[in-house]
Amino acid sequence: MRYKIYGTLFLIVILSFFLRFYRVTLDPPSLNWDEVSIGYNAYSILETGKDEWNQSFPIHFKAYGEYKLPLQIYASIPGVYFFGLNELGVRITPVVYGTATVLVMFFLGRALFGSELVGLTAAFLLGISPWHIHLTRASFESSLATLWVVLGIWLFVKGFKNKKWFIVSMIPFALSVFTYNSARIFTPLFLIATLFLYRKKLLKFKRIVILSVVAFMILLLPLVPYLFSGERSARYKLVSITDDPGLVLRINENRGNSKLPQPFSRFVHNKITYISFYFTKNYLSHFSPQFLFTSGAPHKQHHVQGVGELYLFQSPFLIIGLISLFYFKHRFKNLLFSWLFLAFIPVSVTGDSIPHALRTLIAAPFYQLVSAFGFLVVLRWIKKLSVVIRIAVMTALIITVAFSVKMYLDNYYQVYPKTYSRDWQYGYEQVVDYIGKHKDEYDEIVFTRHYGEPHMFTLFFLNYDPAKYQDDSNLVRFETYDWVRVLRFDMFYFASNGEQKKVHLYFPDLGDEGTQFTDIIKANPGKKLLFIGRGGDFPKELPRLLSVNFLNGENAFDIVEVNP
Repeated sequence: MRYKIYGTLFLIVILSFFLRFYRVTLDPPSLNWDEVSIGYNAYSILETGKDEWNQSFPIHFKAYGEYKLPLQIYASIPGVYFFGLNELGVRITPVVYGTATVLVMFFLGRALFGSELVGLTAAFLLGISPWHIHLTRASFESSLATLWVVLGIWLFVKGFKNKKWFIVSMIPFALSVFTYNSARIFTPLFLIATLFLYRKKLLKFKRIVILSVVAFMILLLPLVPYLFSGERSARYKLVSITDDPGLVLRINENRGNSKLPQPFSRFVHNKITYISFYFTKNYLSHFSPQFLFTSGAPHKQHHVQGVGELYLFQSPFLIIGLISLFYFKHRFKNLLFSWLFLAFIPVSVTGDSIPHALRTLIAAPFYQLVSAFGFLVVLRWIKKLSVVIRIAVMTALIITVAFSVKMYLDNYYQVYPKTYSRDWQYGYEQVVDYIGKHKDEYDEIVFTRHYGEPHMFTLFFLNYDPAKYQDDSNLVRFETYDWVRVLRFDMFYFASNGEQKKVHLYFPDLGDEGTQFTDIIKANPGKKLLFIGRGGDFPKELPRLLSVNFLNGENAFDIVEVNP
């Protein structure tokens, strides 16, 4: 019997790996700006022991100014070492730890419900999950944080039988905090809630629990300098609803339009009431049927559009599982619901692309576990029916699952890349490949910043020497209130969107029509320049050295040259 269970688990893990690895260098259709940043900083650490900012083995990577947490970057080093600075080198890491999460789900499901069938079902559901597959085929920090959370909860649950596991569980819990910003909030809250809810049982292991808490705090000591620096709030300011510049304007507008007498309008329309309203609205949106079963998250990079985060066939099992947790007074129901309810708190204080699949991936395993428990309950009911009905029901379920997975994969591989390649910054690789072959023919290369962060794509796809970049005397960066932008390095100049709106590139033989970048040409008399921009940036009559289209056929980049 044991070999059947582990044989089935082996097949689930192989399937999960295949679903994450197949065409991983092609789908998603290109590396996005976070992936190239993670990959290049991993490459920089590998080659020089320093990040792009010339900092030795940092705890936080400044990157674009959002201060990335370190674990995803350091975890990417082996992939870059073995496969190079390319798509596979960056994406093999999430494929491996995404598959590992599926494996750990089996052990967690078995520990929580005392059933190997629940463990296998939960692992299978996570293995085929649109939510999890999508975010473990590209390099997203949240998917690595999810592995550490699942591993930590499994070891914590094991601690109720063998107290030594309480201390061991603090290691993956602490690692999750070093991985993703949502986990920095979720993990401490989850531990506090769990310690409170199970305080009577944990008092039996008082000494071990205290040691576990101390161990967790010691593991987090490297974060202390960060907590007292300006870096702490850098990422939060980019996304927080409290830093929405329109918030005060809306409050004042509503006060002015209010028919309530003073001071009542101030009691109704103020920061506390508005932030509370948006927090509640954001929080509850993650429980909507649209998000879970039909539409998914609106952010096009984080989810296949028109597909739920969960399969629709899971809905009855999920409902039955939720009811059964209370009906059977399951001993870990409080732990499970703490997991669910706390997972959506970090994202609810943000204001972009709500509901959000990436920042709430930590919640995805909960749904698979409870759905698996619901399946176990249903299976017990089915066993009471006749053989013919049992076979019919199971056959219908298998066909439904297979059809659902096929529909999702068809969308993912056929529709999604063509429709949303622009959202993945498609075209940079093709353009930089051309630059790499011809850059020695030019004095300066001017690159549009219209699509965001061209310097990092240039560094990545040129495999640019990190030591050379770190010490480049021509490197010029400038910081805005929310971001860091590179103006130039080496022979590259990255034209801002403002410059593109204000100035025009002048071609004497073609007149002023459709022209751009005048100031850049005037500042470089007698130089041979290569320009990378959008098709509309240049006169139609000007010969294109290369045109790159998005996968839907729309123009992404044109490359032209200006001779002295």
